[in-house]
Amino acid sequence: MILHKILKTFKISIFFVFIIALQGCGGIKKVDKNIPISGEERARKNVEEGRGISLGGLGRSSTTYEFSTSNPMWKATLEILDFLPLSTVDYSGGIIITDWYNDAQLQDTSIKITVRFLSNEIGANNIKIIVHEKNCKGKVNNCSVKEIDSKIKNELLSQILKSASILEKNKNSKKK
Repeated sequence: MILHKILKTFKISIFFVFIIALQGCGGIKKVDKNIPISGEERARKNVEEGRGISLGGLGRSSTTYEFSTSNPMWKATLEILDFLPLSTVDYSGGIIITDWYNDAQLQDTSIKITVRFLSNEIGANNIKIIVHEKNCKGKVNNCSVKEIDSKIKNELLSQILKSASILEKNKNSKKK
């Protein structure tokens, strides 16, 4: 008799565990038999249903991918800044940041250069250069940092544009 009650309790417990497990599965969903076969059609349908993201017009075949080695502005900037230690180089983000650099003659003053690429096209409006200066006084870390508008900024911009133009010209002459 006791064994019968234990078995009955065990069966009821198994039944409830089974029901709870089925509830966790989300139930039975109907299968849509109109699923597109091609990847592009599936992607378009997912975007329309809010299950994906669109990066601007599916199906455009004119997408171009430019890598850092083929971007003349990027390549020219790296060549010009090659004497400085770099702290951040992010091609996908379009930014190059140098580490603090100081001249042996000016021990208390360091500079840091940030180059932001606004476009892949060669032009003065497509690149932003920021120069920061850090002045430290005394042996204690009493430093101040400020953005400066120095001739370094203009010289870098000029050199980058000049070098990028030469690289672009050489690249185009090799294609012909």
